[in-house]
Amino acid sequence: MSKTFHVHLVSDATGETLNAIAKAALAQFEGSAVEEHSYVLVRSSRQLERVFEHLQAAPGLVFFTLVNQELRRELIARCAQTNVPCLDVMEGPIAMMRQFLGTAETHRPGAQHDVDQRYLQRIEALNFTIQHDDGQALDTIDGAEVVLVGASRTSKTPTCVYLSIRGVRAANVPLVPGLPLPPQLLNAKGPLIVGLWASPDRLVQVRRNRLTTMGEARDTDYVDLESVRAEIAGTRKLFEQQDWPVIDVSRRSVEETAAAVINMLGERRERRL
Repeated sequence: MSKTFHVHLVSDATGETLNAIAKAALAQFEGSAVEEHSYVLVRSSRQLERVFEHLQAAPGLVFFTLVNQELRRELIARCAQTNVPCLDVMEGPIAMMRQFLGTAETHRPGAQHDVDQRYLQRIEALNFTIQHDDGQALDTIDGAEVVLVGASRTSKTPTCVYLSIRGVRAANVPLVPGLPLPPQLLNAKGPLIVGLWASPDRLVQVRRNRLTTMGEARDTDYVDLESVRAEIAGTRKLFEQQDWPVIDVSRRSVEETAAAVINMLGERRERRL
């Protein structure tokens, strides 16, 4: 039986930054049995005491982001007393920024979550994406920064949602065999149009899983391998005819696909400049 390792994530805010860093680090250790313990909005010694109680019951590594210096010193001291390794994941970046900017940090927890103009832009982008999901609101699609086009189950919607959270106004249009492209898409001049495709084998697998969750067991062209091969061949030919950049999403996560789209947007802006 493999040993379970415990990782404790202590944050004085929502813990999003800490969770993302821990997730990225843990992804490099496949096969390790790791149990994560999250503690968020830790802003008092009483709340920190709960962390120590859990540490005593399940000793392990501690990652933390605490801007309150007293709480920070208290956590470091208690971890040292019990030989528990701990790491302030923001210490290095903040120290470098302090030296580069020549000014001291404010020590205000959760400052990155303030409702500022960039936050409002992300909300606006998310609303736009919801309104323009799955080929909806085509008359205003020219207001998108990017439009994702692809066959069913090529991760168009989740990628658009992820992009919108990053502040990108994203829309998506499905490609349905036998149906022509909407003229609003073909006439759009503003957005970057990106084609998404997946290998037929992978797409059939994803579609079958989707039908299973919906309680549908019948075999149709939607999951017939030869039909799907013809469908994907048609979409790739279309992308080439329209000279749209393409992304193979067969083995990409939504985050990786979104990152590729963001790079394309950056390159497009540079070319225009």
